[in-house]
Amino acid sequence: MRHVPFTALSLMLASFALPAAAADATLVITAERMLDVRSGRMVDRPQLVVRDGRIVTLGRVGDAAPADARRIELPGMTLLPGLIDMHVHLDSDPSYGGYTGLQFSDRFWSMLAVPNAQKTLMAGFTTVRNVGADAWNDVGLRQAIDEGKVVGPRVVTAGHSFGATGGHCDSTYFPPSMDEKSPFNADSPEQARRSVRTLRKYGAQVIKICATGGVFSRNTEPGQQQMSLAEMKAVADDAHMMGMTVAAHAHGAAGIKDAIRAGIDTIEHASLIDEEGIRLAKQQGTWLSMDIYNTEYTQAEGKKNGVLEDNLRKDREIAEVQRQGFKRAHAAGAKMVYGTDAGVYPHGQNGRQFAVMVRYGMTPLQAIQSATLNAAQALAREDVGTIEAGRLADLMAVPGDPTQDVRVLEDVPVVIKGGVVVKDARATR
Repeated sequence: MRHVPFTALSLMLASFALPAAAADATLVITAERMLDVRSGRMVDRPQLVVRDGRIVTLGRVGDAAPADARRIELPGMTLLPGLIDMHVHLDSDPSYGGYTGLQFSDRFWSMLAVPNAQKTLMAGFTTVRNVGADAWNDVGLRQAIDEGKVVGPRVVTAGHSFGATGGHCDSTYFPPSMDEKSPFNADSPEQARRSVRTLRKYGAQVIKICATGGVFSRNTEPGQQQMSLAEMKAVADDAHMMGMTVAAHAHGAAGIKDAIRAGIDTIEHASLIDEEGIRLAKQQGTWLSMDIYNTEYTQAEGKKNGVLEDNLRKDREIAEVQRQGFKRAHAAGAKMVYGTDAGVYPHGQNGRQFAVMVRYGMTPLQAIQSATLNAAQALAREDVGTIEAGRLADLMAVPGDPTQDVRVLEDVPVVIKGGVVVKDARATR
């Protein structure tokens, strides 16, 4: 007798008591209002017709619609595009810091990626860019989600991140006798090209490098540049030749500027960016992805979770400097995307960064655009990020008006991915 597994999808659907919805069903979705993130206008009483997981038409309530379509009515709610987080680590759990994670098997982290993906989707983030994972965990997760075996957002995968020997992307916590190191360390342009090509071979869709030291590695400092301009240019040239983009972990001012000069597409963290770096980012059209929320968690919970004091020291030193850099870069007109570094703090809390971005200079609309329109452009994707005909029906709905109170995005009651309602928590409110 063949046993049918009670999958994560079954559990999730049961928990929300939703009707099973086929992705190829014709749907008519209506709401009180809809945010057009391209124009910034609020559209009253929108009506979307969705077929085969994509938006077919976008009109107003009362427009002609297929008579046999299933209807999803969202009275009193604002409809937005599904959100995009450009910097997550789905196989990471902040409960384990320093050496505490060594108590587990390697495959423990693969298992954690599954519930972390579900939490992220339930938070309204229908697309994420996973910029670094061990053991191809993100690639396997993406494949399982795409096959419908587990529930999660659309995942853009980097596979392993890499940098210089002894740098932030290397293994820096162990003595020489253990010979722990990243298999993708690149200490020359030739090695960098080989790492790019090998990562692409095994499922990377974006390349992630570490241009500078970091906060949560040992024997590195955030301001130290650790990859040369020539090495980063080799990465960017090879990745671009194969149609891929590149993200660079870069805290320090010198590393940020060389990453921009090398043609890197997005700068992650950008904590110590200076005025020349902001000017270069504007000139080159480089996107800045600045995770300005997570220090709230790391400083409050890090010590309890086993994070070493030296790491907490670095975290404290750059926290407010990064936020002021964010404020200056935004005011200067640099291009910004939404990246949280979820995994450094708990997954599913991705929406908490919006309020911090507003506190440091953005309007609510600009913060929302960073996680929708801007993020889609940085991913070079024309199927997500806005609510328009031809786009995937990746949507979310919240009560109230998020352009007036962005905190409503911290608790999203309705999430739709590809025309399938994956969350409807309105009845529990």
